[in-house]
This record gives sequence, structure tokens and C-alpha cells, in this order.
Amino acid sequence: MIHHPSVRRFGRAFALGLVLATAVSATGPAASAAPPRHGAPDFGPNVTIFDPSMPVAEIQAALDATHARQVGNEMGTERYAYLFKPGSYGTPEQPLQIKVGYYTEIAGLGASPTDVQINGKIEVYNRCLEDGGTSNCLALVNFWRTLSNLSLTVNAAGQDGCRASANFWAVSQAVSMRRLNVTGGGLSLMDYCTAGPQYASGGFIADSRLPATTNGSQQQWLTRNSEVAGWSNAVWNQVFAGVVGAPDDAGFPDPPYTTLDTTPLSREKPYLFVDGKGRYAVRVPAARRDTRGVSWADGLTPGRTIGIDDFFVARPSDSVRTINSQLARGKHLLLTPGVYDIARSIEVKRPGTVVLGLGHATLTAVNGSVPLDVAGVPGVVVAGVTIDAGLRESPVLLRVGQRHGRNASAADNPTTLSDVFFRVGGPHIGRTNIALEVNSDNVLIDHTWVWRGDHGVEGFTEGVNGDTDRWRTNTGRYGAVINGDHVTATGLFVEHFQRYNTVWNGEYGTTVLYQNELPYDPPTQADWMHGDVEGFAGYKVGDRVRHHTLYGGGVYVFNQNNPSIHTENGFEVPETPGVRLHHVMTVNLSAGTIDHVVNGVGEPADTTRVGAPVYVAEYPVP
Repeated sequence: MIHHPSVRRFGRAFALGLVLATAVSATGPAASAAPPRHGAPDFGPNVTIFDPSMPVAEIQAALDATHARQVGNEMGTERYAYLFKPGSYGTPEQPLQIKVGYYTEIAGLGASPTDVQINGKIEVYNRCLEDGGTSNCLALVNFWRTLSNLSLTVNAAGQDGCRASANFWAVSQAVSMRRLNVTGGGLSLMDYCTAGPQYASGGFIADSRLPATTNGSQQQWLTRNSEVAGWSNAVWNQVFAGVVGAPDDAGFPDPPYTTLDTTPLSREKPYLFVDGKGRYAVRVPAARRDTRGVSWADGLTPGRTIGIDDFFVARPSDSVRTINSQLARGKHLLLTPGVYDIARSIEVKRPGTVVLGLGHATLTAVNGSVPLDVAGVPGVVVAGVTIDAGLRESPVLLRVGQRHGRNASAADNPTTLSDVFFRVGGPHIGRTNIALEVNSDNVLIDHTWVWRGDHGVEGFTEGVNGDTDRWRTNTGRYGAVINGDHVTATGLFVEHFQRYNTVWNGEYGTTVLYQNELPYDPPTQADWMHGDVEGFAGYKVGDRVRHHTLYGGGVYVFNQNNPSIHTENGFEVPETPGVRLHHVMTVNLSAGTIDHVVNGVGEPADTTRVGAPVYVAEYPVP
């Protein structure tokens, strides 16, 4: 195995065992294009709405310009959403070929994914970090971008032979594909056309019909409630829930597939659409249990429709006082793209309230605030929002329900978090005690990345001293703390926190795919101790819990600041028949040691087996 210095510098785990299978804008130049009937809401200058009557070259130029700005803008403040009204875009002779950079959302505005047809490609390529952008190409830091609610007929006209071989989506965390209908060519979740190492670090697909898909170098991936024509290979941890055409997992861990015939609890993400009369609305899908396949197979996704007039359309310049006043009046909240400085909590108190972000709208804590505080009421939906810690420590970044209070709940209408992402450090110094705290019962977490940044632009020096600075300065103790009962997580990614990354205290919890990297930067073993125990497990189920289920979990170690550090267990759970782990593993990424997978079971993940996972198929062991 070759260790690449730039991979270490950018702080992402690298994949091993690689197997390859045989514009209508408020400020832009298109502002004079035909206006939508009834008038579009004012979504601000960073939302561009395309109409099928617009020339393909004009659309292509607008998207190319944004990609050029965003392809390397990992820690920037720009946010964009590009929305396509129902109709067809691109032709066989002139396909629309889109490349998607940081903090960019591409979405159709149809009621069904088939209402927006794109002939061309929608892609993410590796970032090449050396030799002037020509070598050391990988996808380990390709975060924060979104693609949804459209049909794509893959058309590679004009591309070279390798690029023409697939539609490439080479991404890692905080990236989702939802409500897609892809035909006409294959999909590759890695970019094998650039000058290696081509590593990628995991992602999420839901509610989509996909062609034959090459997983390639993706370390972990969750595909949920979808249809796939085929799936080739896996690296460490590939999970399928309610997926027609999913591979069988009988051979686990070779290959390392985990397959659930149905998804225990699901709710698709809300989406903005334009109806046949040109009116804008948001479709809020209903929660469903034990489902399989896409939600739109038989027509409109089951759920409710909320007219755009029932939303307060916020911009970053709006005060929290104004936002809370609108919420108190009964409005839902739509956050347009940008960075919102939040010095007091946005308070969501009304049952059934929808908070929908466009273009990775970001809430940044100011003066130690809790940026988003959701009351213990049923049916709230928060989607498409990123929450950043600020310089002064926050107790929590997103709280659902009160820790010591009465929380109402509804099993058939769970509060739902979809594509809600957290960041502690990176673009600036960040501090929090807990990132995500769930106190309510009956909550669904549908894809989250809870990240204490292992790299950024905060001004730390590289190497050991810089990592020590990060450990002392960018502080985040706990990633996700789940205190409510009957909480379900589908796609729970939590990384680098300084104590337990995830603590699950509630009863009857279920997780479908868990991915964790332990912190890279503890300076000494003394800094990474839990009493007399060496280190903190990446996934901790509370000692009093009697019922809990995890399907497909991985904990990785890369103690780059001090490779001598040990962590006793990747997973720590109560010894009771009702707490069950299905297909879990630990892996060493070339520094540090995890002594056991779970509760003293499993061999060490140490530097004698770099990149080779240690698996426990079932716990308790049969």
C-alpha cells in the first residue's frame, strides 16, 4: 500500500483493496428569459431557475462558470442552487454536460423525477492535488453537493474514451443523490480516468432508479429504497436497504455487502416543484414502514403539498427575530443559499413545520448559540441544512426535543432530519459540546454527516504541532447523542469527535449504515482515555439500553498525531440479547490501533493489517 502525503494532509481515509469492474437568475445574464407563469418567488441571487426554452449553450455556460468557481472552493462561503423547470434539456447532438462543485445543488422542479429530462451528464470528478492539478487525484474531500429529482439520459458526446465510459459521481461525505432516473449508460461512484490514487470515502443514494453501477473505490455507501440494474464490487462496507436488484449478502464479508429486504422506516426528503399552472410548492413525503423500491413508481410520492405562500423564504440578511416571528405565525421556513450567522436559536415549535434549505444553506453559531432548536413535537421535517460551530462553544448545534421535559411524538409522523450536516472547524475555528442531540421519541435521521473537521483553513500549522493545536482549539466532545426512544438512522456518518462519536441512550434504536473515523489528533494516550479504559468507542450504546439494532457499521483509526495510541473497542454495547450488531468492522488506516471490534471480540486493527478490515458478522456472537 502506498501512503500519499497529500492524503495525510487533507486528512481523509484512503481506500484499499480497490477492485474495478469489467437560467433564470435574479442577477445573471439569463434574467430576461421567459418568466414563469404567476411569477417565481424571489429565491435570491444564488438560485438560478432554468426553463427548457433557454438555449443549451446558455445553460451550459452558466453551470460551467459556477463549477470553475466552486471546484476547489472547499471552505468557501458561496452557495448555489440550479433548478430545472419541467421539460427537456440538451439534445443527442448537443448534450448538457454538467460538472458539480462544492456547495452546489442541482435539482429538477417536477412533481415526478420524470418531469425533468436531461440529455447529457451530471458529474463530479476527482480533485488532483499535486503537480499543478495533474496528479494525486482523489475524491476524499469531495463534500457538500446535491443532485435530485430528475431523469438523466447519459450522453457522453464529445468526451474522450475513458470519460465516455460512465457518468462519474466521485464523492465522499455530505453528498446525496435522491429521486433520480438514470438511463443510457453506466454510473461510476469513482473517477478512474485521472492519475490516481482515486480513493473515495462514501455516500448516499435514495429513491432512485439506477443503471449498472460501479462502486469502485468507495469505502462505504448506503443505497436506500431504490432500483439498481447491477452493482459491482465493494471495499469495506456497502449497505442496501429496500433496494430492488441489490446484491445478496450471504457471502459477507467477501464481499462486504449488507442487504435488508426492506427499510424499517423511511421518509423521502421534501422537494420544491412547479405544478401544471406554474405555481411553486413543496411536496412533503409521508413516512413509510417496511418499504422497498422508489416512492414514485405508481405516481406522485405519497405525502402532502404545501404552497410556497405558506413558507417564509429567508435570506442570510434576515434576522433570527424575523425568522422566529414568521415561524410563530405558522409559516414554514425555506432557507435560500448562503451563510446565516445565528446568535440566538431558530425555534421550531409547531408540529409539522418544514424547514427546507436550498443550495446547502448554512447556519453558523455565533456567541455560543444553539443554531436550530426543534421542540418535542411530532412531524417536524428539517432538510438540506448545514450547521457550523462558531468560535465560542455551543452546548449543542441542533437539538430535537428537551433533555428534561415533556416531548410529544408520533410513530406514524416522526420528526425527520434529511441531509442535515454538521461541521466543527474547517472554514474557521469551531467549538461545541454536542453536535446533534435527539431527545424526542420517534425521530428519523435520514442521512447526516456530523464532522469535527480534521483539516481546514483555520491557520494551524501542518504536522504534530498543528494537530495538537487543532485538538486543543477545534473542540467537539460528542457527535450524535440519541436519548429518545424509537429513533431510526439511515445513513449515520459521524467523525473525529473527542469523546464518544455516537452515544445511543434511547430504547429501540435502529441504525442502517454507520460510518466513523476516530479523531486523528489526540496528542497523547492520556488525552484519549475514558477513565481506565483506553480511548472511546466510535459507537456507544448506553449501559441501560436493552433493545438496539445496527446494520452495517465501520469504525476506522488513523492516529496520525501519535501512532502509538490505542482504542480498546470500536463498538461498545450492553451484553443483552436485545442489543444486536449485524456486520460490523474496524480498520486501520496506517496509524494507531483499535484492539477489538466490539466488547473485547475481534482481533486488533493495527499496522500489521493496514487497510484490511477486522469483521464481526454478528454480535452477540452466535
